[in-house]
Order: sequence, then structure tokens, then C-alpha cells
Amino acid sequence: MTGRQAQAPSPDRHGALSAGIFDVDGVLLASPHERAWREALKGFADEARFTTAMYQSQVAGKPRLSGALAALQALGVPNAAQRAEAYAESKQRRLEALIGTGAVSAFADALRFVNAVRALGFPIAVASSSKNANDMMRRIRLDDHRSLFDVFGANVCGQDLPAGKPDPAIFLLAAAELPAAPEHCFVVEDAPAGIEAARAGGMAALGVARLDDAKSLWAAGANLVVTSLDEIDLDQLSRGRLCRRVYEKS
Repeated sequence: MTGRQAQAPSPDRHGALSAGIFDVDGVLLASPHERAWREALKGFADEARFTTAMYQSQVAGKPRLSGALAALQALGVPNAAQRAEAYAESKQRRLEALIGTGAVSAFADALRFVNAVRALGFPIAVASSSKNANDMMRRIRLDDHRSLFDVFGANVCGQDLPAGKPDPAIFLLAAAELPAAPEHCFVVEDAPAGIEAARAGGMAALGVARLDDAKSLWAAGANLVVTSLDEIDLDQLSRGRLCRRVYEKS
């Protein structure tokens, strides 16, 4: 079998790509965030109504308080604005408990892709709204006795910013920390809000549809959507292009 370049939308407003920025939850790690949001709903709303689709569209990628408010509003909870802080605090306590039990794992394709991008000589950053992201990455031990936390050249996880995703502030900060010009960066995201933030920052947006949600990532403006990061054509990426790798019989 031989590889060839897939036809995919070319990132507009971009030069050749030469740096990568990674979200954490849903991209690098299978974390208990969604479970914590759902289980913390006790006393606020019916947990069964908090679906994965709702989590992805309303909560994922947003700062904690913004996510809490969005979830309560989506569920039609009375006085959502007044109750959002209490819900956010309940979610944080539940998340910390779940992390403490080891309910965090890394996606194998993500680890392979991170290593491949580093091997290309691209600087890489990690950027998550979650203040728990660094703790979770430190729990992922790599073969060289380092943790996932250690492999990134820049880390802006959990920083207090004026606005959360879909505002591009966190990704622009990550690019500045590398440093790399935004137009030369690609952002790996699994949530529509993150895709929108990347595009708003003038960056290429690579969507990872791990939950059969490719349509929403395309709709948010992704330049490319894959179900596994193993699908990325690394040869084309080395030339600054974000493309899907496809195979055809010899």
C-alpha cells in the first residue's frame, strides 16, 4: 500500500504550518470531566439528561463557570445564573475525587502524534481551560521516565484569561509562549468551541471526532476532521500542510 494526499480544505489565512497547539481533555486524555459534570448535577437537574452530545456542544472546552452556566441553561434549570457557581464547585470536587482514583488515561494515537510532531522539529504547546489539566498530564508516565506534562515547550493550561473559548485568547497566548506566529500554528481540538477559537485566532484547526461528532466540528470551521490522529499525513505536515493520510492498493 502507498500513501497519497487526501483532498481536504486548505487552511485559509495561513502560511506553512510549523508549530502545534494541543487541547487536553478529549484530545490527549480520556479524562473524567464529562462524568464529573454529570454526577455533580445531583440536586440541580436529572443526571440522565446530561448527554455526551450536550457536553460536547455546550460545556467542553469552556472555563469551569462558563461550562456550568451553559449546562444549567441547556437543561432549563431555574435561576441558572445564580446556581452556576455552586454547580461548578460541586463538579470540581467530584473531578478531583475521580482523578485521585486514577480515572485518567492517554489516547495512544495522541501520544504517537505528539512524538511525531516533536520529531519533525515543530515546537508544541498545550492549552486547556481546565485548571486540572496539568495534574492529569503529570499522571501519564512515558517510557523515558518523563510525564506527558514534560514534553511541551509551552504550557498555558488553566490560566485566568478575560474570556474563554470560543475566544482565541488561550491559543494566542500559547503561540506567543512558543513563540510562533498564529498563522503558522495548527490547533488540535475535540470541541466546537475550541475549533471556533482556533479559527478566530487565525490558526489551522484540526478536529478529532472521537465521539462520532465530526459534523459539529466541521460546522464549527475545522480545516480537517479525523477520528484518529494516526490519520494525519506526517510527510505533508513536515512540508507545512495539514492533510489526511489515505492508502490505496499498490
